[in-house]
Amino acid sequence: MTSFRENEVWKEASKLEAKKTRPSRNSRREAPFYKVLQGMPIAVDAFRYGTIPNVTAYFLTHAHSDHYTNLSSSWKSGPIYCSEATANLIVHMLAVDKQWVNPLPMDVPTIVPNTGGVHVTLIEANHCPGSCLFFFEGPQTVNAGDSKYKSPFVGSSRIFRYLHCGDFRASPRHILHPAVKGKRIDHVYLDTTYLDPRYTFPPQPLVISACAELAKRISQGQSTICKSTVDEWVTRVPPTGSEKVPGRSTLFVIGTYSIGKERILKAIAHALESKVYCDARKAALLRCQADDDLNALLCSDPLSANVHILPLAMITSDRLKIYLRKYQDHFKKVVGFRPTGWTYTPSTGTDQMPTIATIISNVLHREYNYSDLKPSRLSTNTLQIYPVPYSEHSSFYELTCFAMSFSWIRMIATVNVGNASSRGKMAKWIARWEAEKRKGRNNSIIPYRHPYYW
Repeated sequence: MTSFRENEVWKEASKLEAKKTRPSRNSRREAPFYKVLQGMPIAVDAFRYGTIPNVTAYFLTHAHSDHYTNLSSSWKSGPIYCSEATANLIVHMLAVDKQWVNPLPMDVPTIVPNTGGVHVTLIEANHCPGSCLFFFEGPQTVNAGDSKYKSPFVGSSRIFRYLHCGDFRASPRHILHPAVKGKRIDHVYLDTTYLDPRYTFPPQPLVISACAELAKRISQGQSTICKSTVDEWVTRVPPTGSEKVPGRSTLFVIGTYSIGKERILKAIAHALESKVYCDARKAALLRCQADDDLNALLCSDPLSANVHILPLAMITSDRLKIYLRKYQDHFKKVVGFRPTGWTYTPSTGTDQMPTIATIISNVLHREYNYSDLKPSRLSTNTLQIYPVPYSEHSSFYELTCFAMSFSWIRMIATVNVGNASSRGKMAKWIARWEAEKRKGRNNSIIPYRHPYYW
C-alpha cells in the first residue's frame, strides 16, 4: 500500500471513529478498516459495529470490555469465534446465547465456515486468561466492511497471511510458534498500547518472580537475598487443605482486573503456601477460566488465606486501612501489590529516540528482582503498598524485538490510533523497524534469554 493510500485509509478510519453520536435503532456505527480483515469476511473485536456488511465470522480476542463492547444477550449478527475460556466468560458475564458462541482449539489450524477457505490458528496471547492471537491463512474472496478502499486481490489465487495480536505481551514463543515460524506475514494487526520508548518496564516473568520473592521475605522476616528461578511461578504445586492461618499474620492483597493479573496472585500464593480468598462474584469469573491450578487455590473463608484478591482500584492506603479493620483480630498488617504498567516511570535521562541496536542490547541485559520493588510513599509499619511495573501488554522493547524477529509486509496499529499525532509517532517507529530490516537482517529471531521473554 502506498503512503498516500495509507494516509487516506487512516483519514477515513478517523472520520468513522469520530462519529460520537449513538446510532439509532435502524442505523449502525460504521467499522474502520482495521476491524475487518482485508479481502476476507472476518471481523475481529468489532462488536460495537453491529452487523457489518459481508462479514460472516466475528472473532473475539479476549473478554475485556473494550474488545467486546455492545456484545450482549441480544447478539444475532453472526457466529462468534474465540478460545474456550473466553467463550465461558462471555456466556457467564454477558449472557450471550450459546448458539452464537463457537470455542476453537488452541494451536490447531481450523477452517472457518463460510469464509471461502480461510484457516485460523489460535495462539496464547500472554495477556489475560483466554486471550489469544489469531493467525489467519487463506484467499481473499470478498471486500467486507464499510471502507470504500477495496482490495485488488479479491478473487485471485494468492494466499494471504494475517496475524491479529489483539492485546498481547510479545515473547519469543509467538515467533517460534509452528503456525508463524518461518512464514512471511502480509498484515500484522499490532497491539500498540506501549509503542513509546518511555514504556520499557522489565520482563513479565522477572517481575512475577520478584513479587513472589518479596512476599515470602516479608512473611518470614527475611532480609538476605534468596534467588528463585524464573520458572518457579509456573511449576509450584498448590497447597492442600484449608486450615486457618495460625496467629496474627500478614495479609497480602493483590489488585487485579475483573480478568487479568492472575499470574502474580498465583505466584505469591505458591510462595506463601497459602490459599486465595475472593468474593463469590470474582470466584465465579475465575472458575470460568478452566485453570486447575488457580481453582485449587481458591477458598471461601477469608481467614483461611493469607492472600486476598481485590479490584485494582481498591489498592490504596485509605481503602486497605478499612479492609484491614475487618480482619484486625486475625491479621496484624496488610501488604498490597498494585500491578500495572502505568506505574512504571523511566529513569531520568532515558533516551527517547534510541537506535534499534541500542534497544535490543538493552533488552538482553535487563535484570529485575525483589529489591527493585519499593513501597509507596504513604506506606507504614502496618500497611505497605508496592506499585508493581507489571503489564499484560507488550513493552516498547518487546514490540521492537517482536517486529525485528520475523518477516512481515505491513504493520497496522490498533491502539492509540484516534488522532493523527499519535499515529504519526507510532508510524515513525514502524518505519524504523522496516528500514532496519532492509539493511540485511535475515529475519532470524532476536536472541532471547528464555522462551517467555527477551
